[in-house]
Amino acid sequence: MKLIIILLFCLVTLATALIGNTQSAGVRGKLICNGQPAVGVQVKLFDDDRGLDADDLMASGRTNMNGDFEISGHEDEITPIDPKLNIYHDCNDGIKPCQRKFTIKIPDSYISKGKVARKIYDAGVIQLAGSFPGESRDCLH
Repeated sequence: MKLIIILLFCLVTLATALIGNTQSAGVRGKLICNGQPAVGVQVKLFDDDRGLDADDLMASGRTNMNGDFEISGHEDEITPIDPKLNIYHDCNDGIKPCQRKFTIKIPDSYISKGKVARKIYDAGVIQLAGSFPGESRDCLH
């Protein structure tokens, strides 16, 4: 039974890749911690998949010396992608294990057809010192 489920999942994944539409998204912003650039903060752009399918990593990067970042990526999906940005940081975190994580959902109007994001979502300047709705801790990103 497990083998049938695995084969079915693989078949659906392959079919999606073969007949899906290539879609892209991108996001830029600036991260600060207590008024200073948040240097080296990891950011990841995902296609948020719900259900049995895991989220698809579209791109990842880190903030530069000024706290700035810009990433974009693409994914093949039959239905519209649901891009989201995950930010992993230690601002005002002391010695707690793992990193703080929060998510910003990218509006559908920033989804482009093809492999190149034609419209980049500007997340603006984000002060990491505060707390964010849905914030969690992540050790395995």
